[in-house]
Amino acid sequence: MTLRLILVRHAKSSWDDPLQDDHDRVLNKRGQRAAPAIASWLNQHGHVPAEVVSSTARRTLETWDRMAPLFPDTTLMRREPALYHAAPEQMLEVLRHCAASPVLMLGHNPGIGEFAARLLAAPPDHRDFARYPTCATLVAEFEGRDWADIDFGTGSAVDFIVPRELQEAE
Repeated sequence: MTLRLILVRHAKSSWDDPLQDDHDRVLNKRGQRAAPAIASWLNQHGHVPAEVVSSTARRTLETWDRMAPLFPDTTLMRREPALYHAAPEQMLEVLRHCAASPVLMLGHNPGIGEFAARLLAAPPDHRDFARYPTCATLVAEFEGRDWADIDFGTGSAVDFIVPRELQEAE
């Protein structure tokens, strides 16, 4: 059996208020456009999540809120405090407790970029993969019957995209 993971870094957030707590930052206009664009691309390519697990930061939740209308209402969404600025090991632990496939996980750098790199047996041939910019999205597959069996270095990249590529295509 094949399991599929969609790994999304939150969309571009605003730094307009320097006194605002990091956890509470909202998306800027670019991020507000990027999230539904990525969701539309995922949908067009048949990468539709059955389960979503997201950091509790406002920018990750807003990213999902802007993506969700492009997916079925049956998608299960769970807010996971452990994903806020999580290290790759913590992200793997959260993934191992997921039940459905595909799983869409929303998180933050540097953890999500490191997590993506460590999950794969080989990185995708993409100039932006190593820096994993905002709203970068990796689709990866794993052989296994349960997320509990997944480990680092066992995934295969299916797709990788950044929002800029979608804007260039318009």
